Amino acid sequence: MRATMALGMGFATVVMIAGFAHAGGPTEATVVQVAFDALQPGSLPAGWKVEATNPHGKPAPWEVVADSSAPSSPNILQAVPSADNFGGTYNLCWTNSVGFLNGEIEVRLRADTGHEDQGGGPIWRVRDRNNYYISRYNPLEHNFRVYIVKDGARKMLDSASRIEIPKGTWFTIRIVQHGDHIEGWLDGKKLLDARDTTFTESGGVGLWTKADAATSFDDFTVRPASE
Repeated sequence: MRATMALGMGFATVVMIAGFAHAGGPTEATVVQVAFDALQPGSLPAGWKVEATNPHGKPAPWEVVADSSAPSSPNILQAVPSADNFGGTYNLCWTNSVGFLNGEIEVRLRADTGHEDQGGGPIWRVRDRNNYYISRYNPLEHNFRVYIVKDGARKMLDSASRIEIPKGTWFTIRIVQHGDHIEGWLDGKKLLDARDTTFTESGGVGLWTKADAATSFDDFTVRPASE
C-alpha cells in the first residue's frame, strides 16, 4: 500500500510494510524521508525533541537553517552546541512518533566545526535520552564507529579507522539492522559489523552529536525491513 502524507516535515512517500512499527503502535509502518525543505528556518520537524545524554548546561540548540550547498537544498537541520557542551555530553534530536526495529537508516551529514569533537550520526531503537544505538563518523579521530548507550554509558561495538573525510564535506552514513545484527556503511562502503542483544524492541530514531561538535544533517531516511 502506498500513499503520500504530510508528516509535519514536508511531504513524504509512505510505504506500508510489515515489520516496521510506530513506537508502541501498529505492526505496519512507513518509509520516512525527511529533507527539512518544507520547514521554516528556526523550527524543528513536528514530533521531534531536543535532549541530551549526560548534559552540562543547556541542551545544544538544533534548528532548521537555509543552506544552498545542501544535498537537497534549500534547508538542513543543524546542531550548534555551546561551550557548555563538553566531555561526555551527547546532543540528541529525535522522535518517538516513528518506531524502528529492523531495516535501514540513512542520513547525509557534514562536520562543520568542533575543537573537542566533530561529526555525528544517526540514533535508533531509542528508548529515551539515555538508551539507544548510535553510529557516528568523527573527522578529528578519523574513525567510524557504532556504539550502544545504556543508562547514559557508551560502549563501542565496532570501529573502522584511518578514514579521511575532512570537515566541511558532505558524507553519508547508512545503518542496517536485523535482529541483533548491525552493519554500517560510510559513503557506500561497508565498514562496521557488530552484534548486540541489549535493545530488542522497536524504538525511536534521530540524530546525534557529541560535546562541541557543530554538525549539519540532510536527507534523513528510515526504511523498514521488507520481510
